[in-house]
Amino acid sequence: MAGRWVVIDGGQVPLRCWWANPNKGNQNVVLVLPEVFGINSWVRSVVDRLEEKGIASLAMPLFARTAPELDLGYSEDDLIEGRRHKELTTTEQILADASAAIAWLKQQNQQSKITVVGFCFGGHAALITSTLPTVSSTFDFYGAGVSISRPGGGSPSLELLPTVSGELTCLCGTSDPLIPLSDRTSIQEALRKEDPEGSRMTYIEVVSADHGFMCEQRSSFNAEASELGWGLLLEKLNA
Repeated sequence: MAGRWVVIDGGQVPLRCWWANPNKGNQNVVLVLPEVFGINSWVRSVVDRLEEKGIASLAMPLFARTAPELDLGYSEDDLIEGRRHKELTTTEQILADASAAIAWLKQQNQQSKITVVGFCFGGHAALITSTLPTVSSTFDFYGAGVSISRPGGGSPSLELLPTVSGELTCLCGTSDPLIPLSDRTSIQEALRKEDPEGSRMTYIEVVSADHGFMCEQRSSFNAEASELGWGLLLEKLNA
């Protein structure tokens, strides 16, 4: 079964999402938050890969107000275009849209446990979305800027950690120029401060991994790091 486009109309704006549901009884449902390149072929492949593992998932656009059908590649011009929409996106918009998407997912399966998975700017957005009480667990893959900024302005998104009730895993590569050592240290210390026992919040540093290490379509793809990331995610979803 392949994924398909669905439009969710329950929130502030329509959300054109990529949805796959294998109907195999796994109570874990994943909300995928994309990079600045939109719901492109790679993000859709993440949803389809989860579907192959028997897990329903929905990829939600982060730029539904300015570019609802954004589908970019990985050239420098694509990056500039994606970042232009990123700068127009606020924390409030991310939370509103994620709430609408999660409400829709709950309509599909009221007993579902919601896991949020985000990459790049989507990783930053995933950390923000982890504050929603309906989110059981969150995977933030190389979410840059969480220690120094917040979409739309305000104090750094790391300061939202006290409002996170579920589990949170942050994965960063040591060769990621967008998450330098000072930022990685801040993330690790903030997670440890909020959860000293490490029972809910986990920081994982992937040696030699660059930004975008999960994405096969990027030159920074790292097969070993990607295997680690997928392994951790699937272990949680199949637990």
